[in-house]
Amino acid sequence: MKVLAITFCFFLFFILTNTKLSVCIGICRENEQQTLESLKKEVYDPANFLSSWIVGKDCCEWEGVVCHNLTRHVIELHIGNGLYVHLSRYDLRIYNFDWLPSLSNLENLEMEDVDLSNVTNWLQVINMLPSLVDLRLYKCSLHHIPPLLHHNFSSLETLDLSGNNFSSSIPKWVFNLPNLVSLNLAYSNLIGAIPREAGNVTKLRNLYLAYNKLNSTIPNWIYRCKDLDSLFLNANNIKGLVSNAISNLSSITSIDLSENMLSGKLPNVIGKLSKLSSLSLSKNLFEGEVFELFNSRSNFLPAGLRNSFSLTQLGLGNNKLTGTLPESLGQLSMLEWFDISNNRLEGVVTENHFTNLTKLEYFKASDNNLTLGVSQNWIPSFQALDIEISGWNIGPHFPMWLQTQKYIQRVDISNGGIQGEVPTWFWNLSSQVQFLDLSHNQFVGEVPIISIPSWLMLSGNKFTGPLPQISPNVNALDLSNNSFSGGLSHFLCETNDNVSYILEFLNLEGNDLSGEIPDCWINWPELIVLNLRDNNLIGGIPKSMEVLSNLKSLDFRRNRLTGPLPSSLSDCTKLLKIDLAENEFVGQLPPWLGMKFSDLIILSLSSNRFYGELPPEICYLKDLQILDLANNSFFGTIPRCIGNLIAMIAGSKWREADIDYNYNYSRVPVRESAMVTTKGNIYQYDKTLALVTSMDMSINNLSGDIPISFTSLVELRICNFSKNHLTGRIPNGIGDMKVLESLDLSENQLSGQIPQSISSLSTLSFLNLSYNSLSGKIPVGSQLQSFNSSSFQGNELCGLPLLVNCSLGGQIRHVDTEKDERDEDELDWFYIAMSIGFGLNFWGVCSCLLFKRSWRHAYYRFLDSCWESLCVKIQVWEWI
Repeated sequence: MKVLAITFCFFLFFILTNTKLSVCIGICRENEQQTLESLKKEVYDPANFLSSWIVGKDCCEWEGVVCHNLTRHVIELHIGNGLYVHLSRYDLRIYNFDWLPSLSNLENLEMEDVDLSNVTNWLQVINMLPSLVDLRLYKCSLHHIPPLLHHNFSSLETLDLSGNNFSSSIPKWVFNLPNLVSLNLAYSNLIGAIPREAGNVTKLRNLYLAYNKLNSTIPNWIYRCKDLDSLFLNANNIKGLVSNAISNLSSITSIDLSENMLSGKLPNVIGKLSKLSSLSLSKNLFEGEVFELFNSRSNFLPAGLRNSFSLTQLGLGNNKLTGTLPESLGQLSMLEWFDISNNRLEGVVTENHFTNLTKLEYFKASDNNLTLGVSQNWIPSFQALDIEISGWNIGPHFPMWLQTQKYIQRVDISNGGIQGEVPTWFWNLSSQVQFLDLSHNQFVGEVPIISIPSWLMLSGNKFTGPLPQISPNVNALDLSNNSFSGGLSHFLCETNDNVSYILEFLNLEGNDLSGEIPDCWINWPELIVLNLRDNNLIGGIPKSMEVLSNLKSLDFRRNRLTGPLPSSLSDCTKLLKIDLAENEFVGQLPPWLGMKFSDLIILSLSSNRFYGELPPEICYLKDLQILDLANNSFFGTIPRCIGNLIAMIAGSKWREADIDYNYNYSRVPVRESAMVTTKGNIYQYDKTLALVTSMDMSINNLSGDIPISFTSLVELRICNFSKNHLTGRIPNGIGDMKVLESLDLSENQLSGQIPQSISSLSTLSFLNLSYNSLSGKIPVGSQLQSFNSSSFQGNELCGLPLLVNCSLGGQIRHVDTEKDERDEDELDWFYIAMSIGFGLNFWGVCSCLLFKRSWRHAYYRFLDSCWESLCVKIQVWEWI
């Protein structure tokens, strides 16, 4: 039975305005009226949804039919289990396409958020619509690009397949559609190269291939598309140079090549593109002087961008650009958005740089070696929304010109060399301020009640006094590395119980805070990151922390906290990081530590008073990258299941080289960090945290051997088992751990020889095997002989880098050759098997002789014959 379950199909062929009406004034197009009348005959409609579809009446007045208010074309069709259901179309399913062939005269087919992955005949249906001008199937769960026959779709002008998951390259036929004007394949997991050749694409105006995995150069045919208006290739892996032929795109208004691997100098020929309004080259590998893009001839009009007075957006950030910022920038009078952050610029930026930038709203230039050389009385010609000049030389005086910015939403003047107190007027900025970063300056004094902004960063200054109270609107607060003192109760507990607080990020690290952690966390249920490291807090972890169900990062390192790990902590199941190191916690590790935190990445419990055996449940931590249990009183063996830590086998699941947390309100990521002890020093990792894997169980009372499964952790980079009571041999498979950089097994009771395979670890930069019972020759390898002799002392070893010569023997009890542990096992079994075989054969023969009389007589006669023969030979020899 045909059902009306074709939920949410939208028919669109072009939109001249954003207005969409359910009832329009005018006459419906005749061919579309007939098509819809035919549709009503085809559709099974038991609920009588189509009762208003009266033949002969204008179809634009039918319920569920939307016509364009100017062209009278049908642009939307709403039929299904209810009218206007398109307003919530995020989990849609299309079950039946049987009626679609009756719509073959329609020119536009648009589907959004519709799951077509299980529909087998949708491609056949599309091929029944040869009159299509506009085909849009975005976010339709497609896994392959439909092989449309371009000769059947010669009228197709718009093709939008964005938001799918193709995992394939772009088929060449896409660029053979003769009338194609707009192509959108963004966000579709495309791989491989952009086709080097294309057919007749002279009509192409819009090309969107952003946010894929394309890895080729920019093909030359793109530069021949003279009618191209928008070119978006951003967020791929596109490499190579930008050709000077880009100047042929005389009609282009928007170019976005950001987030790729493009290199070489900035293409200053872009200045010839007189219609260009938006240019983004950020996050590439461009180098050379930024002056080349502007290339001033008369120091007044820019030559590189001489025709680009229409330019409203210019992005050059995150490259390798050098030189000074040219004053000709100030001639781009239409410029609204400018980003040159994170480059290598130097020099002084004066008021002349901003002379005609009256429309400037976004100025992003952080992380350059620039100096702001403006007067204290300077009044900018612009009213900015966003000013980011972190890392500039701004001080020592506070930039008073910020007082003139009435609409400012984001200010970053961190690391600017500013001294003194923050002016009172600055704390009372407009309520529109959303982000304020004053960190890493030399501000002094107390901080008043914080009502704005939603994101406030004051770290690395000299603020004193009690912690300031905050309003419910504050989303993130960083007061770390100052001199705030007193307790936490006033800050955390004296809140308005009738108001919902949205604080997600709280960093109070490195202050002089004291007292107990208050038991009022019920007021802060949205917390994601909580950092109280490096204070003087005492007592235990309060029970109310169980309400922090969104918590992902918990850092209480270096306080004086006591007590066991409370079971209430087990309710914080989203935790990715737990750092309780350098406190006075006691007790055994509870099994839930491994069972509740399946996503945990960092577990650091070092330098406490934990004891007992390590629970095998710790092996359930499949995403664990950093395990630090050092300097406690753990005893027993290392769990045999230690080889089950998947992240140390297959590597981090994080794609980037850092681990960020994104927040619902501020939309500003915070980078996670971790403290790791390696090579005798403590390092903090943040930008490369996703690449770090470390296991530290040193300074405990662990015994037994190192499990063979340990060598399966082939992604482990740092290992420290020193100062325990480990026995047995170093596993021979340690040579399989190809990325191992630091290995410390010193001060144990390990015996046998050093495995020869360890010499193959080319990444090994630190090794300490001292003070064990190791013997024999140190394996010869490019790495081992480069280590200091102290790495091997306290053993019975010989060979370089030690001065003991293995060829002299003496106290060296073992020969040069190394016995593989598995070889010894095989040799032992050989002797055992030989003994068993000999015994079975011996008693088998004896049994036969004992119970078989004829065999026994024959055997005796055989012995007599042998004896007589032997006697004869002896007599002959004597005669000779």
